[in-house]
Amino acid sequence: MAAHAQQGDTAPHTPTLPAVEVLDSTEAQQRFDSAASHSSMAVDGFTATTPLVHLSEVLAGQPGVVATDRGNYAQDLQIAVRGFGSRSTFGVRGVRVVVDGIPASMPDGQGQAATAHLPTASQVEVLRGPFAQRYGNAAGGVVQVTTRDPRPGGGAQVGLGLGSFGQRLAEASFDFGDQRLAGLVGVSHFDTEGWRDHSAARRTHLNTKVVAQTGARTRITGLVNLYDQPLALDPLGLTRAQFAANPRQAVAATAAFGTRKAVGQNQLGLVVDHQLSDTDTLQLRAYGGTRQLTQFLGFSGEAANSSGGVVDLDRAYHGAAASWTRSVRRASGLPLTLTAGLEAHRLAEHRRGFVNNAGASGAVRRDEHDSASNTDAFAQVDAWLTPRWRAMAGVRTSQVRVGIDDRHVTPSNPDDSGSRTWRHTSPTAGLVWSASEHLNVYANAGRGFETPTLSEMAYGLDNSGPNYGLSAARSRQWELGAKWRKGGHEVDMAWFDTRSQGEIVPVATVNGRSVFQNVDNVRRRGLELAWRASMGTWSPRASYTYLDARFGDAFTGAGGAAIAAGNRLPGTARHTAQLALDYAPTPQWRLGAIVHASSAVFANDLNSQQAPGFAVWGLHAAYRVGSAQATGAHTTRWQLWARLDNVFNKHYAGTLIVNDGNGRFFEPAAGRRIIVGVRAQFL
Repeated sequence: MAAHAQQGDTAPHTPTLPAVEVLDSTEAQQRFDSAASHSSMAVDGFTATTPLVHLSEVLAGQPGVVATDRGNYAQDLQIAVRGFGSRSTFGVRGVRVVVDGIPASMPDGQGQAATAHLPTASQVEVLRGPFAQRYGNAAGGVVQVTTRDPRPGGGAQVGLGLGSFGQRLAEASFDFGDQRLAGLVGVSHFDTEGWRDHSAARRTHLNTKVVAQTGARTRITGLVNLYDQPLALDPLGLTRAQFAANPRQAVAATAAFGTRKAVGQNQLGLVVDHQLSDTDTLQLRAYGGTRQLTQFLGFSGEAANSSGGVVDLDRAYHGAAASWTRSVRRASGLPLTLTAGLEAHRLAEHRRGFVNNAGASGAVRRDEHDSASNTDAFAQVDAWLTPRWRAMAGVRTSQVRVGIDDRHVTPSNPDDSGSRTWRHTSPTAGLVWSASEHLNVYANAGRGFETPTLSEMAYGLDNSGPNYGLSAARSRQWELGAKWRKGGHEVDMAWFDTRSQGEIVPVATVNGRSVFQNVDNVRRRGLELAWRASMGTWSPRASYTYLDARFGDAFTGAGGAAIAAGNRLPGTARHTAQLALDYAPTPQWRLGAIVHASSAVFANDLNSQQAPGFAVWGLHAAYRVGSAQATGAHTTRWQLWARLDNVFNKHYAGTLIVNDGNGRFFEPAAGRRIIVGVRAQFL
């Protein structure tokens, strides 16, 4: 996330699009002194007691954040921050995902989290609240993953894991080079038969980072990320009756239409950090990639004016960003940091749709070339006003454009070509008061926006083609918070309030596809609490989120349903909490337990269907075989690890497909499951 100047620190800082590599005391102090709700979770690919397959493994228990594994690899994770993103039925919307400074969210706001390679990550960060708006479109929150730097002197690591329901994991990484030129190559393979019927998946992931220190002032980082998921069967959601009768079943449509998805994505990135002077730094970023996707949906799509039941997507995307930062000391001796920059991101995709003939592609029903782009400019100032008061302010202006070039024109399917452009300016401001050495109190406010994705604006009412009239949602946010650090204890608290106009919600389902509309006066407000401590061999932590997310006005929803003012936003729980305890009785052993609880969640705008609340337990353990076995100048370490999730085999809905037109809202969470693994590290 953004690194902010702290009092007494004269080093240059890059508050926007940073490359944060190591979680150290300086960065912890910067987060403590910042006027924002910001969490950082260290990731260690060797000591972790999880398979590191999903971001949900790391994000679980963060205040204000809901990150859930759907148990459905055809739809990716569901991530929501303070209620933003809860409407997503696939992928990530309303929340920006950034990996090594490269957006995993496209210009239209649609993103995916699967391409973050956690075995080679060093940390995962979450920025919540108004200051997330500095990242532009659909930044109700920001999740950033950072790949670790290559280890000095090189090394290697391998790992294997086996678990319930056919889970198999293999991973390896290799570090090489010296201080001038070093590299990291990591590869992992995961496959599973799935807990539910028709939910098997297989994927392979490669992540490479090469760092060149070309001089005392210049660092160049090259990034390669290759992701291949040739198989992901889609079990679809269940109705309430099906969920109660047998949560492991897949509905009949999965066999009738061969529901599944295959994805391949390849991406290159380049980052240049150059120190222009003792006070000025310049950062340049560029990236490009391709994504191929084929998905068989749970209906035929054979109607002449349908878009088909098979999606075939071929996408190319690229972007660049430049930021300049000046960090100086004023005559008073207090630091001041200025940042300004530009960003441009583009995607072009060839999207086709075919009739789904019992799991095989049939006649063409859609053929179009889509595009999306955004061009943004931003500026920010960060200044200590006195030794106890710090102010931060910024502004970002954005232009987002989407276009559709329809190539499938028939008497029943007229030319739907067109375009739409949205412009928005997002100001933010915050203030921090250092009440004492251990306590900071802060307040901030800002405005943001979220455009409809290409998928959300693809269909209009009465088969009228794309919904070019769909507007961007606009939000006003503020928060008050406090951060306390003393004696190994950390406490964070924040009260937030967000009001949105033009919220994007469904209005109908046409030929199996959702049609969206804008509604006003949507409110999200709540409280976040987090505590963690280090007490000798014990490391407890706890978090709690209260979220009141509701529609302020009545409106007409899908199927003509009357949505009452005061109805809850679907997909949001009013209460979520997590309590975890880790225990390290010896340097070799680590033991832990965790309980996660959630109140009931509504499945639709009408609030006529809901998933009951739940509490689930998990256990984990790790044993390091010999703390360090030296062989000549080298060190070999081994770690055995195991985890047992859903200890009491709780039957509950892990996620919901909100506002599903078929009433199949429920995606059951897996039952009791165990996974064990071993990792070896050679340094």
